[in-house]
Amino acid sequence: MNLVIIPTYNELENVEAIIRAVFALSEPFHVLIVDDGSPDGTGDVVRKLQDGPFSGRLHLLERRGKLGLGTAYIAGFRWGLARSYAYFFEMDADFSHNPHDLLRLLAKCRDEGADVAVGSRYCGGGHLENWPADRIILSRGASLYASLILWMPVSDPTAGFVCYSRNVLQTIDLDRIKFIGYAFQIEMKYTAYRLGFKVEEVPITFKDREKGQSKMSLKIIREAMLGVLQMRFRKVRRAG
Repeated sequence: MNLVIIPTYNELENVEAIIRAVFALSEPFHVLIVDDGSPDGTGDVVRKLQDGPFSGRLHLLERRGKLGLGTAYIAGFRWGLARSYAYFFEMDADFSHNPHDLLRLLAKCRDEGADVAVGSRYCGGGHLENWPADRIILSRGASLYASLILWMPVSDPTAGFVCYSRNVLQTIDLDRIKFIGYAFQIEMKYTAYRLGFKVEEVPITFKDREKGQSKMSLKIIREAMLGVLQMRFRKVRRAG
């Protein structure tokens, strides 16, 4: 079974639509919403849907306050590893990631032998849509910086649309994953790569969100820049 983990904070305008879009796909997916105490009622919407046609497939993990993207995904990974899921997906709630591309990420791992499949904006065939020029420069610059420092053959290391096989998440020592923003995304891919797993990219079109507000901040950018240097000189260890 496949688990799509979607962190949320104030995603009332998007959460029901993204859940319905995932469940409409031709492959069977379960969805875990990790909500950081959204004051706009995001969690209430999910609970109502759990009582409807998505019972048993839609799950909700509620946390108190904004604890960070990385910790949300780690909590989701642990939740899924305690159950029988084979593939784990990271995805945004705001439709910047096309739900139909979940099928392509799954195929890259399940059918083509990748251990990690990255939905990439910057590999051949990848695109950005409706992004302002300053954000494109920042994102591309961060990706180039991370690739040069870490010598990792991934053109979009900050990507947040990813499929991990169960074996990868069981092997990574999740207790040692310390970053919470863009740096978290880089750290997970770099750790998997350093542990010898096959990391491959799938070209996607990344759209800027149409509803809700971006969670990007200078603090997150700063963490990524400094975090990459820390990763480069830190030992990577297996779980256990």
